[in-house]
Amino acid sequence: MNAPSKWMVGVVAISLGLVIQAAQGPAPAGGARGQGGGRGSGGAANAAAIAAKGWRVTAFDLSPRAIRWAQSRFPEVDFLAADLFRPPADWNGAFDLVHECYTLQALPDAPRAEAIAQIARFVGAGGRLVLIARARNASGPAAGPPWPLARDEVMSVTAHGLAAEAVEELADPADGKPHWRAVFRRS
Repeated sequence: MNAPSKWMVGVVAISLGLVIQAAQGPAPAGGARGQGGGRGSGGAANAAAIAAKGWRVTAFDLSPRAIRWAQSRFPEVDFLAADLFRPPADWNGAFDLVHECYTLQALPDAPRAEAIAQIARFVGAGGRLVLIARARNASGPAAGPPWPLARDEVMSVTAHGLAAEAVEELADPADGKPHWRAVFRRS
């Protein structure tokens, strides 16, 4: 993998949630691929921010209409209509960076574990997963939508071959609601 040697993602809170502010450190080496899941305009803007830092970015959403809109707004990103639960086979282990922001909290408890496993499968050797979601303190079913994630759900990423590098619970300055910011790496 051609992941940067010193890498950190900074996030900043805004009124509607958390977005990538900057990928600090050296730009990725040629060929480094980033992947971002869809979730409407926020996901598209996040994908564009990652692309602006030098990553070749593949972003997806289930809705072809959302993809057409995102392509017209952010032509530097490769947007595809795809289903998280049935992604293209060549995405498994294909990405140096996977950015997951708010997709998991949009899913009720039943499909969330499968979604976590699938997202983890996208991360290639030496790659990283950045996960951002609303947080809750208790395990068990959550009221939603959105369905904030408990710490054990965030940490369940480690059951899929990734090691936690950083897991933080941060308050959104706009509304005070707690959010997870977690970085995982595949060896």
